[in-house]
Amino acid sequence: MVESMEVSRVGEQEEEDEVATVLTEARHLETITAPNTAAHSWRLKERMKTVSVALVLCLNIPVDPPDIVKTQPCARLEAWIDPLSMPPPKATEAIGMSLQKAYERWQPRARYKQSPDPTVDDVKKLCTSLRRNAKEERVLFHYNGHGVPKPTTNGEIWVFNRTYTQYIPLSIYELQTWMGAPSIYVYDCSNAAVVVRLFEQFAEQHEEEWRQKGSSGSSSPPPPSFRQCIQLGACGAKEILPMNPDLPADVFTACLTTPINMAVRWYLLQNKGKLLHGLTLDIVDKIPGQLSDRRTLLGELNWIFTAITDTIAWNTLPRDLFQKLFRQDLLVASLFRNFLLAQRIMRSYDCKPVSSPQLPPTHQHPMWDAWDLALELCLGQLPTALRTEDPYSHVHSPFFEEQLTAFQVWLDLGHERRHPPEQLPIVLQVLLSQVHRPRALELLGSFLALGPWAVNLVLSVGIFPYVLRLLQSTARELRPLLVFLWAKILAVDPSCKGDLVRENGYKYFLQVLSDTSMPAEHRTMAAFVLGVIVWEHPEGQRVSLQGSLMPLCLEQMCDTHSPLRQWAVICLGRTWHHHPDARWAATRDNAHEKLYTLLSDPVPEVRGAAVFSLGTFVSSLASRERTDHARAIDHTIAITLANSVTHDGSPLVRQELVVALQYLIQIYECSFLTVARQYFRDEMTDLSPQSLASSTDSIMSPSNSINRIFTRQSAKQLSSPNQGLGSSPDSSFGEYVHMSPIGVKRAASTHSISSIGMSNVFSGVSSLSYSGMYWKLWQTLITLEHDPFPAVANLAKLMVDYVKNKVVSGSRDLMEQKVESAPGTPVNKPMFIVGESPPSTIETSTPTRTRSRNHLNHVDENESSFLKPVITTEFVEWSAKTFILPRQKSTDELSSNSSPLHGYSDRSLNSRLLAESEERRSVGTNKLDDQVFVHRNPGPPAVLLFHPLEPLLTVADKTNVTIWDVEQSHRVSHWSNNNVGSSCISSLAVINPGTPSTFVATACDDGSVRIWRDVFQNVHQPSQDSPSLITAFQATNDVNPATRAAGLLMSWEQDTETLVMGGDSRTVRLWDLKAERRTMELPTVGDSTSVITAIHSHQAGPWIVVGFSDGYVRLLDRRLTSNRTVVRQWREHTSWVISAHLLNSSQATTKIITGVVSGEVRLWDMRQANSVQVCAPNHDMTAMATHANAHLFATGSVNQVIGVHHASGSSVNVIKYHEGFMGTRIAPVSCLAFHPRRVLLAAGTTDSYITVYGLSRR
Repeated sequence: MVESMEVSRVGEQEEEDEVATVLTEARHLETITAPNTAAHSWRLKERMKTVSVALVLCLNIPVDPPDIVKTQPCARLEAWIDPLSMPPPKATEAIGMSLQKAYERWQPRARYKQSPDPTVDDVKKLCTSLRRNAKEERVLFHYNGHGVPKPTTNGEIWVFNRTYTQYIPLSIYELQTWMGAPSIYVYDCSNAAVVVRLFEQFAEQHEEEWRQKGSSGSSSPPPPSFRQCIQLGACGAKEILPMNPDLPADVFTACLTTPINMAVRWYLLQNKGKLLHGLTLDIVDKIPGQLSDRRTLLGELNWIFTAITDTIAWNTLPRDLFQKLFRQDLLVASLFRNFLLAQRIMRSYDCKPVSSPQLPPTHQHPMWDAWDLALELCLGQLPTALRTEDPYSHVHSPFFEEQLTAFQVWLDLGHERRHPPEQLPIVLQVLLSQVHRPRALELLGSFLALGPWAVNLVLSVGIFPYVLRLLQSTARELRPLLVFLWAKILAVDPSCKGDLVRENGYKYFLQVLSDTSMPAEHRTMAAFVLGVIVWEHPEGQRVSLQGSLMPLCLEQMCDTHSPLRQWAVICLGRTWHHHPDARWAATRDNAHEKLYTLLSDPVPEVRGAAVFSLGTFVSSLASRERTDHARAIDHTIAITLANSVTHDGSPLVRQELVVALQYLIQIYECSFLTVARQYFRDEMTDLSPQSLASSTDSIMSPSNSINRIFTRQSAKQLSSPNQGLGSSPDSSFGEYVHMSPIGVKRAASTHSISSIGMSNVFSGVSSLSYSGMYWKLWQTLITLEHDPFPAVANLAKLMVDYVKNKVVSGSRDLMEQKVESAPGTPVNKPMFIVGESPPSTIETSTPTRTRSRNHLNHVDENESSFLKPVITTEFVEWSAKTFILPRQKSTDELSSNSSPLHGYSDRSLNSRLLAESEERRSVGTNKLDDQVFVHRNPGPPAVLLFHPLEPLLTVADKTNVTIWDVEQSHRVSHWSNNNVGSSCISSLAVINPGTPSTFVATACDDGSVRIWRDVFQNVHQPSQDSPSLITAFQATNDVNPATRAAGLLMSWEQDTETLVMGGDSRTVRLWDLKAERRTMELPTVGDSTSVITAIHSHQAGPWIVVGFSDGYVRLLDRRLTSNRTVVRQWREHTSWVISAHLLNSSQATTKIITGVVSGEVRLWDMRQANSVQVCAPNHDMTAMATHANAHLFATGSVNQVIGVHHASGSSVNVIKYHEGFMGTRIAPVSCLAFHPRRVLLAAGTTDSYITVYGLSRR
């Protein structure tokens, strides 16, 4: 019963461990690079408009052409007018007016010119006049040739002579010349395909003639692009127009200009007596309503027809052709929608309409069935609608609702590898309906969430102007939907920000951001949209600044939703980027000082955003606009960043720090060059002696703030770890005040850094002279150059090399310039205090000195004097991935089947736990000397650590890490720790055990920590990636290299996500790996000569036990204030503490076991002032390990002996030899480790062998 309870308890704990994981955010699993969101060319290169229309009607009523034999009865209606019902002249005029009115429904603003029964000169005069007035816009030529012969095979259409006694041929070649380009031609005549085909040949001939004319040397304008002209023909070659008396004679024109009438008539003709009874062709003209009113029956039919023809074209045509024909020109789009209907109707009468560009056949597209259904439902209630006077009394068609349902089904079941949903154009049309608009926007948002490909599809279908117009809506229920849509659109195509500024759409997002009743997620999207609007867009910055964007963003900085804080800060940084007015406005609001608080935010992305914004704040002024007040602010920001961020736990934040520092280096380049020159000289860098000799005397003169007091000795003092850059926030800079040269001090800030919660940090610029400040910033850069994370170190190295190159090959101009020291404060110049409001006008402040010569930051007057970055990161662009990429599966989902531990998880959990329990229970009867694993490690082992759950042993030598499977007896993985310099690995930790995201943390004696992924690979899965670095940081910066001993020690607490750090110092530091920042520093009040040599903690309780080099053992309670954390200390040991361990590792534990190098082991009860038990082996110790659950401890020595003891002090066994008949003596022991759950002891010896001992089965 006890065993089953133990199994259940441990199993529950493992389930909890699976939930609590760290370092599995996107910033750890992918590189910080901008996503690849190349927007497709959805935006039209140029919008065109058909501004002129030529209606050429060759009817010659009532004479029929000689080459056509008409049937009796025959189709007679032209433009829905019977030409025989009135005198011929009036009939021709009425037909022309009717045709013009039909065209005016689609383009009412065009200039229409009719030419009834024209001559060649009439056509020429008409075409040249319209082209002259249209200029570069499109002209439409509509040709009705029902009263003339068919076009000839030579490419000629027919007109008349003056007396109408002859048919005169008109060559398409000549017509091209008169019409020019761009143009559109409509041929309503028999044999139309011949004209379309020859038109293209004549176009090539024209272009060839233009090229020959250009090659002859005569300067001429570029030729018109005749081949880009659009043509629509009524029928194919050798085809005659339909003569069915139930159809109009100009059935092709009727389809193009009056599609609803033609569609209804054709439907009735095709379905006579089948479904609809009592409806005749006469009822076609009686459908109530207007085409433009979607609430009426006629308007709804037209609306549905537009949606269906758009959908057919969208799903049939190539994207670029769809854009050209259906989105570039309103009249062309209408004609081509109606042309699809003409294809369907005329093919039923053995005519195949033609076009150029050629369209694929669409007459059998399945969407026509949906049109027939909608038409039937509308016509079915037509008799009832005609009996009422209310045009809105009909029942609306369910077409759009059904299509939205189809779209939703695709979203539920579809996939991006399938064809895109065919309903996208219909969703666009539904946005026009207030009834269906919310649902349409919601479904559209779900589609956009699938990724950039979906956004590009939506933009290419033409939805942009619709959602832009919707920003004028005041409906609050649409705000979340529209903000989401626009965030997706701008994330993929930021160029849309110009439209938002031009149409005042940005105001919509300012309203959303200021609306506290909106959820934080939607305000985050609004902040992102505004951040895109202001980025590198001066007009967007100007209007947003006028719209009070900065105060709104400053208000959001205190929100509990971290993405909102992040994007509010990024939006601020982008607003004042290269925008001096915005910087001054921000200074009046103390925006930069408010950003300081976010440098300690628990979310690394927010901290990175704050560093980014402070960097753009510094670079927001041009070089010549930098006043004394501005310089003082720059310096305060610089020192604040150096002290708060240099040793931030997230590499992402430190990379942003390097980028921010480059602006200060560029702005105050001369000062940094002087500091760097001194540094390189002291570091014996290979610099040109001539350059150093020639520059030192001229720059480091007594008149400057940096003088000869910076000797080699002081430079080394500056670079020492206890005083150098990136020192912990609790360290004071008093040393700098004494070491730095005497310079003119600035006025201290009334809003010092210490006032925002960082005590004893740099308080105003006054605590450092300018020379000391430049030294500190330079040392910060040097520190970052040796950062344990390669990406940070590489960026810093680029900047160091940049400065080094300037020092080596600097121009004579730079050598002669004086270093910029702190400006004085004469009585005749105003003094501004950092943190106060800036001057109302720049002119009242101290003017900056104008240089006579140019250098890097002082360019020509007509060029931008803003700084160009030397290095950049893509953090901000990467942050936008949230709005770009589809929702990713969780890490566990992605790794569930390919977990590195997948091969080990096959072992039954319960059986394993029962076996472990049985092992621990048999400790009292069996010896721990069964050699279950022995192998030679690639290097002498220094640290051993078992995986908490699996039989995997992690072994670290000085610079490499190896993982062994002690059951299968093979090496799982091996990698180099990439140590810097001569540093060595001093401790290990397993992060996220029992999860697919199990990592190994390594700590080195230089204070650095590195965490590696893909380390527990299965030998049966060779496709696994090699170990890679997730993150690295400097856990402590007060390690003295001269006193390195135990190195940096770690104790990992999975439940609290805390890494307890100590070693070679007197301070215990707690790091939150979820937030990647130091959360607590616990002083141990030890002697200044003693350092921490052993540390242990457990997540179940608040206790931390620490051993010291002088023999002290102290117990810390992290719940207490810093000056009261030590709740118990013992001084019974007299030598170096090797190991200190909490027994049982539970909330109720009170027992502690410690061992020292002299061999003494003591058991302590934290409730008592003295030890409760002493065990003194007969040899010195070099290593010690404790099994908390089995109450065992093992000791190792240089005497080649391993002793295993009970916690009570009794000996279990002693190990001296390897197994075998002639087993050799084990080498001196360097490290020991117990498996946390199984009774397994690992020992590492100086001969590089790793041996694992289990309970003897003999």
